[in-house]
Amino acid sequence: MIRVLLADDHPAFLRGLQAMLAESGDVEIVGTATTGRAAVDAVRELRPDAVVMDLHMPELDGVEATAWIAREAPGTAVLVLTMHDDDASLRAALQAGASGYLLKEAGGPDIVRALTGVVNGDAVFGRTLAPRVRRQVAADPTPAEPAFPMLTSREVEVLELLARGRSNGQIATALFLSAKTVRNHVSNILVKLPAADRHAAAELARAAGLGTDPGRPAWRESARRPADPGRGAP
Repeated sequence: MIRVLLADDHPAFLRGLQAMLAESGDVEIVGTATTGRAAVDAVRELRPDAVVMDLHMPELDGVEATAWIAREAPGTAVLVLTMHDDDASLRAALQAGASGYLLKEAGGPDIVRALTGVVNGDAVFGRTLAPRVRRQVAADPTPAEPAFPMLTSREVEVLELLARGRSNGQIATALFLSAKTVRNHVSNILVKLPAADRHAAAELARAAGLGTDPGRPAWRESARRPADPGRGAP
């Protein structure tokens, strides 16, 4: 029996998916979540075998939630189930650490088979998506050299979000850090680059290709984020 958490911001779809998977007899639904943050909190508490994750989620989008799960709960596989079939969304999910990617047109048996596959360590993609995954891999066979080797991986994550115009508060929310920790990371980044201020650091990052969103994923176009109450220094 596969222990699964379902994450989708449409309650009606969530209920239908829950009923459909429960009928298989192979899946135990251990919880549901309607926001990205709730999904992360549920993974932290329940440690399911897999998460079925929508991409467009409030509070914390599905890609950022997937990245947290891949980093902090590697024993939980993520199967993306979305209506978006554009290459940018697919690429973003895979880079975040998703093990599978299906479109919402998939039926119950297909989703159960995909869950079985990702829990067993396989990469699973919808029939129409697999050729595109192969093309993307073939087009970029070797990893690029890091743009800022003097920075730690966490500092690069912070710099990426700086380049996207995020405030310290938004960065803290996305990376599950305290505001003080984010300020410390930003200060370290400014010293190491070096850069006069956060805006100069963001410009350097964008010049190196961070935060530029080539082929902006469709699920980001309608994402809504609450305004951050303050833009603390540095």
